[in-house]
Amino acid sequence: MIIYIFKRLLLMIPTLLGILFFTFLIIQFVPGGPVEQLVNKLSGLNSITESSSASSLYRGSNGLSDEHIAQLNKFYGFDKPFIERFFIMIKNYTVFDLGTSYFHNQSVGNLVLSKLPVSITLGLWSFIIVYLVSIPLGIKKAVNDGSRFDLVSSTIILIGYAIPGFVLGIGLIVLLGGGSFFDIFPTRGLISDNWSELSTFGKITDYIWHITLPVICLIIGSFAVM
Repeated sequence: MIIYIFKRLLLMIPTLLGILFFTFLIIQFVPGGPVEQLVNKLSGLNSITESSSASSLYRGSNGLSDEHIAQLNKFYGFDKPFIERFFIMIKNYTVFDLGTSYFHNQSVGNLVLSKLPVSITLGLWSFIIVYLVSIPLGIKKAVNDGSRFDLVSSTIILIGYAIPGFVLGIGLIVLLGGGSFFDIFPTRGLISDNWSELSTFGKITDYIWHITLPVICLIIGSFAVM
């Protein structure tokens, strides 16, 4: 058993490296990278133009010399070969150096830490709902096989499988988050700006008010895993 677990853990290493490689490959070669966006800003362009010279590397490079483009590539590390950039990234990751976000101009580690409260909150709610809703309902569905409850729950499960999570989220925002219909629930943040000024009961209700839309998505999703 210990040998099996050890082998499975070792198998994670090439799997993780493969995921990192293909992700890095896609990100490096898709259009709209940091150099191209900075060139557009420096050129005074709001969008990438449709016409460009045959010798230009970027469509938005009109107005900047090739020397400036080369300097920008060197600044962002794009002057190095692709495989060298990949191994530099792996080396930095081994010491937990996630680098700096090109678009936010902040440490990636700080950005991840700033989003952890939301991720942890949703993770905890997902854990609680799955165990408190899905498991009991799954047991009841198995015990009452062929009953009306079994039929209704099966229908809900099929609907849950058929609706992608991002579609459900957008639909709830449009319907209840100030889209085209009702402005009932907030769509950003876990608490209000004046949360520290609220009473204990007010803080609890404010948190529940902010978390309602994600929890609705989790409840619907919990039916799909029964």
